[in-house]
Amino acid sequence: MSAVNEHAAIGRSVPRVDGAGKVTGVTRFAGDVQLPGMVHARLVVSPHAHARLVRIETSAARAVAGVIGVFTGKDLPLPAPDAADRHRAPLALDRVVFNGHPVVAVVAETEAIAEDAATLVEVEYEPLTVVTDPLEAMKPESPRVRERLGAESEEELAMHGADPGAGALAEAHGPNVASTLRFTRGDVEAGLREADVVVEQRYHTSMVHQGYLEPRAAVASIDPVGQITVWTSTQKPHDCAPGIAELLELPPEKVRAIWMFGTGGYARDGQGDATADAAVLSKHLNRPVRVQHMRHEG
Repeated sequence: MSAVNEHAAIGRSVPRVDGAGKVTGVTRFAGDVQLPGMVHARLVVSPHAHARLVRIETSAARAVAGVIGVFTGKDLPLPAPDAADRHRAPLALDRVVFNGHPVVAVVAETEAIAEDAATLVEVEYEPLTVVTDPLEAMKPESPRVRERLGAESEEELAMHGADPGAGALAEAHGPNVASTLRFTRGDVEAGLREADVVVEQRYHTSMVHQGYLEPRAAVASIDPVGQITVWTSTQKPHDCAPGIAELLELPPEKVRAIWMFGTGGYARDGQGDATADAAVLSKHLNRPVRVQHMRHEG
């Protein structure tokens, strides 16, 4: 018997444990959740990378039959909204800071009505200076993107490879540097001196963003005693419920997160954008809400 055949998996065709459910259509994703009385939300997002919100006209959208409500960031009853933290302000408050920044949420009885009504929302923007080059953005004179730094938690910074304790040092380098990371291994200068060849070059590449088959989707429902349940495909289910509880200033035991299959990961974080939107709207409307991001919304 060969060494390969002695192993249970190496060299063998092993069926995926989740394969049968997916190929037969049994697997349920967040977008498949259906609840009695559920309504649907569509977002109006910014076409600008940086702009001030001048005027938002929602009367035409509100007048559409089947529309439950149209909400701006200032309409949502959040206890402590923070424009510098997406986890504390799911919709933009006074300005947008990236192309696709959600500005308005339209909630309706059906997805089609919500999508049609969202096209009737008028948003007037005052475009602000945009810096798309990361090296330019790090210069001290560069326009500040965020009103304050340090909005990310230390846990989140560490998870993405940054130094949680380096926030103050980072800001000293420029208004848009959120964190820095330094490490030393060996004698770099000696290595350069002793090298036979030293190549110094700067490389540029195109922007790349993930494109999983299923755009972000989430469902939230609030029960008669005020407990919120969310269905979401987050990669961090252990952070999802505490994040929603913090956003809504609820006791942790009042929020339950149910993990759903997703068609890709790529940093689907704790509460996630769609999950936060759904939870806030469900609490405000006192009924189940499904939020489905469209392909152009990421």
